[in-house]
Amino acid sequence: MQLQQHVRLSRRSALKLSVGMLALAGQGILRPAPGMAQDSAPAAPVIYSGGPILTMAGPEPAYVEALVVIDGKIALAGTMDEALKLRTTDTRLVDLQGRTLLPGFIDGHGHMIYFGKNMIDADLVGVTDIAEIVARMEVQADRMGPDDWIVGFGYRVPSLTQNRHPTTAELDQISPDRPVMVVDGSGHNGAANTALLRLLGLDQDTPDPEGGSFGRNSDGTLSGPLEETALFFVREQRPGFTGKLADDVALNGSRIWASYGQTTAQESGVGLGKDDIDIIRNAIDKQLLPIDLYLCAKDSLVSDALAAAYATSSEYTANATGAVEKLLAVRPDLDDRYINRVRLGGIKLWLDGSVPTTWMSEMYEHNPPDKEGEYSGFGQVSDEFVNGFFDKYWTSNLQINMHMNGDAAAEQALRAIERAIEMQGMADHRPVFIHNTYMRPDQIERAAKVGAFPTYTTGSLPLGGDSAIYYWGRDRVDASMPMNTLEKAGIRFSLNHDAPILPLPDVMAIVDAAVNRTTESGIVVGPDERASPYLALRAVTAYAAYQIKEEATKGTLEVGKLADLVILESNPLTVDPVTIKDIKVLETIKEGRTVFLRE
Repeated sequence: MQLQQHVRLSRRSALKLSVGMLALAGQGILRPAPGMAQDSAPAAPVIYSGGPILTMAGPEPAYVEALVVIDGKIALAGTMDEALKLRTTDTRLVDLQGRTLLPGFIDGHGHMIYFGKNMIDADLVGVTDIAEIVARMEVQADRMGPDDWIVGFGYRVPSLTQNRHPTTAELDQISPDRPVMVVDGSGHNGAANTALLRLLGLDQDTPDPEGGSFGRNSDGTLSGPLEETALFFVREQRPGFTGKLADDVALNGSRIWASYGQTTAQESGVGLGKDDIDIIRNAIDKQLLPIDLYLCAKDSLVSDALAAAYATSSEYTANATGAVEKLLAVRPDLDDRYINRVRLGGIKLWLDGSVPTTWMSEMYEHNPPDKEGEYSGFGQVSDEFVNGFFDKYWTSNLQINMHMNGDAAAEQALRAIERAIEMQGMADHRPVFIHNTYMRPDQIERAAKVGAFPTYTTGSLPLGGDSAIYYWGRDRVDASMPMNTLEKAGIRFSLNHDAPILPLPDVMAIVDAAVNRTTESGIVVGPDERASPYLALRAVTAYAAYQIKEEATKGTLEVGKLADLVILESNPLTVDPVTIKDIKVLETIKEGRTVFLRE
């Protein structure tokens, strides 16, 4: 949803994500446990009991007394007497001591690789003026090599006293000769210095790309700011991470995801950086990941991603003579879609932007400061572009994921899907509507018919709901993310954090936001659409597994499924709903192995 772009964050210290999170890990507060993906020896059988064990297997909450895990899979979910019948000499008994056991959380939409890169870049979260951006970036310049770009992420324009993006002149203070780029907290806007614009051959004669723009001075020269597709173009040109930096991108990102209870992560924009494929291949070859990673390739990188996936699959799976079977040695569920915990599952298209560029069918109630006249946001790609992807992939195994916030963007997606069905017939494609913030009632009916799957960035309601009300009007925000309406219509949906767009991949925070729907100023938006705690938990477990077509092995605690588990300090169904976000993840378990343990 990305409403958080236009928010003045009041708790700066709580939103530190890069240096702060690494420091916590070093202090042992966030400690990745041993037993990573490369260890293929089976763990000892385990019996869990002594606390609420919530299976998430049906429309109403259901608990079991004991859970038995053998060889990375769930062998029993039932009574303690039944569990003890499976006990052997090496079985480990785990007393939950009143803590709550759930299926591992599944990332509905996030950017784990992008987040890992941001942990290496300068942390601009919480800055209050451009001078502070410059100061932090100067520190970053000293950390990076002479040939590296100097990059920072996370500032927000409304939090700056200047209420604007930095200019080339201001960024030139950091370095007049080395490339400097800053990206705001939405990931859709930023700025570049003179050296970077010169390096990429961008000047006053460069036209604005479709769906974006370069900031310009009154004489037409480039002033530094980059909007939407203009930023995407610049960011794609950044030199790649290699060696230990490439390792750290995958390791640090996956460890943070695991620390928030996630056993399946997403990178939903492979290709935002030119080195993404190399970083992912490096993680595969070195078996770096403790949790699964589902990939969506950026629309412009699909061919390269498919070529890389084919080459990797050919190397790691059995060839025509059956000589190579590395994959089966590391996947207990024999799911050959994954290679050393990575699979290419989808394609990502951007149909519109964030709050000030959300594409609506009707005019905004108030325009953003730099927009004049009648304004309703704008689309980023043509109908022909979207139709081409559905023509090619509607009946394939690659799901089309579409970033959309407004109802005009949803309309473009629905028309493309309806056209694909008319031409090729219905398919179990499960096209993903990312953010899908506002959709009209007639569109919800059509979405149900075509099998669309919304994933809601609910954490943007507390962070950016007030700004959305100002720009879009209260009625559209009240009708946004209509979770109960979708549940009644039989449409599954997931929740997502879109980290690092939301500063941290905090699952309990997005569950809390779905349940309470309260903005920073205390307004409850769309009170009838507040999800029950159980429905919100289904959206990050069972429904999220269905989203990525892995419901046969993930999402619920049922016999035969992977032992992907999370242990919480308390039960989200029994605490005061406004405290759900405060519930801590104590342990994350991937296929029977602890991959995160809170000390």
